Amino acid sequence: MEIRGVIAKRLLESKQTTPHLYLSKDVILDPLLAFRNELKEQHGVKVSLNDIVIKAVALALRNVPEANAYWDNSKEEAQKCDSVDISIAVATEKGLMTPIIRNADQKTISAISSEVKQLAEKARAGKLAPNEFQGGTFSISNLGMYPVDHFCAIINPPQAGILAVGRGNKVVEPVMDNGGTEKAAVVTKMMLTLSADHRIFDGQVGGKFFTELALNFSDIRRLLL
Repeated sequence: MEIRGVIAKRLLESKQTTPHLYLSKDVILDPLLAFRNELKEQHGVKVSLNDIVIKAVALALRNVPEANAYWDNSKEEAQKCDSVDISIAVATEKGLMTPIIRNADQKTISAISSEVKQLAEKARAGKLAPNEFQGGTFSISNLGMYPVDHFCAIINPPQAGILAVGRGNKVVEPVMDNGGTEKAAVVTKMMLTLSADHRIFDGQVGGKFFTELALNFSDIRRLLL
């Protein structure tokens, strides 16, 4: 069976057997964009926004371990994963592949960036080894390079969740200046949508995950720990 056929079968199985819970939140991107520019201008390190998102998600999962889990059908209960292994969606001519950044919470953003490039090249060349795309604990699907503001992704079983990342858009909204005065300002916002297995995620777990993720987006120092 070709890759597209396998993907179609797994997606259908996921929608038929996994109760999907959807949660969305928009985040302000400007601190991340400034951090990326600083890495490039002051340190000569080029990373993508997606590389930073991977690190932010991985740290959120480490701090909310009940979100980094899978459903064990034999025991009919959730099992926490021992490591944070992020599957990233890569489009290829034969279909969508999901190479894995293993132990992403423990790697620097620069290391994640380098590994993403290598795995994406191997995926497009059809040279991924099974251990490079099997066994992730959580997925990220980023369509921010297209005119897509928001979408809901389908969970990749047996993982508990997948985060759909839309494009950044400039909007005007009230912000607080250094003096504590509220004023209108232009900010860049991006919509994140979590599709989660409701057997593992309830609203509280989802809320804790998004709380950690939002902190990682607003306080870049957390990504360097």
